[in-house]
Amino acid sequence: MKLTKVLMAVVVAATLSFVSCKPKDADIKAKIEAALKDKADMAGMTVDVKDGVATLSGECKDEACKATCLKTVEDLKIKGVTSVVSNCTIKPAEVVVAPPASIAVSSLAADVQQKIKDGLKDIKGLASVAFSDKGAVLIGEITKADNLKIKQILGAAKVALDAAASKLTIK
Repeated sequence: MKLTKVLMAVVVAATLSFVSCKPKDADIKAKIEAALKDKADMAGMTVDVKDGVATLSGECKDEACKATCLKTVEDLKIKGVTSVVSNCTIKPAEVVVAPPASIAVSSLAADVQQKIKDGLKDIKGLASVAFSDKGAVLIGEITKADNLKIKQILGAAKVALDAAASKLTIK
């Protein structure tokens, strides 16, 4: 009977020592964040650790940056990290849309062009406003309601929409 109690005490003591040696998720997270903070490309990364699984989140400038973040954390070889997961996203490239080069010079007066531009400046999704000899050239992705506003603004200025040169997508 005494032997059973002694063995049970040894088992409990061994279990407690193994459990207490395991690093806490908060400690792991702090070590990873400190390593990522030192690198400019990785300063915006966020880290979450749950049961030894480190999950990286944030926005990377490209695939190489994403791979570097993952490799950096894996190379730390922090005790208690069982795996590293990357939920990082790639920052979308900025798209600059210029009016088509084939647009002829407009015969509209500068004040009329400015009046139209001022009227269209608050329409979201409209990437470019230019003028050709056939009317206004608009490029962008707009809503149906904004399409109606555009028609009203152009109609008030007695300017047509150059449908051949315009690239409007209505969503």
